[in-house]
Amino acid sequence: MPTIELVECSRDAMQGWPRIIDTAEKIAYLNSLLKVGFDVLDFGSFVSPKAVPQMADTEAVLQGLDLAGSRTKLLAIVANLRGASAAAEFEHITYLGFPFSISPTFQLRNTNSSIGKSVTTIEEIQELCVKNNKTLVVYLSMGFGNPYGDPYNEEILFKWADEMVARDVEFISLADTVGLAMPDQITGALNALLPAYKHVKFSVHLHSRMDNRATKIDAAIAAGCTRFEGALKGIGGCPFAQDELVGNIDTAYLIRLFEEKQMLGSINHTALNTSLEMAEKIFSGF
Repeated sequence: MPTIELVECSRDAMQGWPRIIDTAEKIAYLNSLLKVGFDVLDFGSFVSPKAVPQMADTEAVLQGLDLAGSRTKLLAIVANLRGASAAAEFEHITYLGFPFSISPTFQLRNTNSSIGKSVTTIEEIQELCVKNNKTLVVYLSMGFGNPYGDPYNEEILFKWADEMVARDVEFISLADTVGLAMPDQITGALNALLPAYKHVKFSVHLHSRMDNRATKIDAAIAAGCTRFEGALKGIGGCPFAQDELVGNIDTAYLIRLFEEKQMLGSINHTALNTSLEMAEKIFSGF
């Protein structure tokens, strides 16, 4: 059985939380997560503090992280070249993640940019990554549909995946931003993309209700996906999902599932339990 790579998206959980989380609290939480054994930690974002106030302290948080003895690599989200340039200055950041929506409406809402302009931005960030020994991860958000009435079909998804590969992007995340994906959609997309681009690492970032998360994950596994993204306690749903129960898939659930299937490497369960206790305190009161 293949070994699963896990991406813990704590940034996704924190960025929309209504209470501003103290910098020291973020550092303590992230340092706990660094001990769990995740392959990647999506820890923060270099974006406008006016747009995302919760992430205004990302640089200060980064300075407080203890990476000694951790195998986990850091990922930071960027929305433009300026943010990417700032993130690229930090040697401990391995991945720069760019949210590219295949829904024109959401791309404008999410990054204040058209799809065409965003493609140019991706080209610029990719060049920056090559020069600074970073790796670009492109999120194809609204990857399984959108709530705006923008045209969507598999051909649109495949077109933009192909455009990213043509720009030498080697990490692509299929993001079910508002929890619309059906299991057959997930299987169909991955069955088409994985064989076509064998040198590309595809991941799935699935938002889901608890009652249908298992079928979505099983669909991705069946298609051969080996990289999954989640957030502890399932925090971090898209504000446009129009369903408060649609959040990230709980990473603790993913760990249990993949361990049962003997598809996961070593996890420090003591550190995981500590992280869960901290998450319970941080994400409470609302």
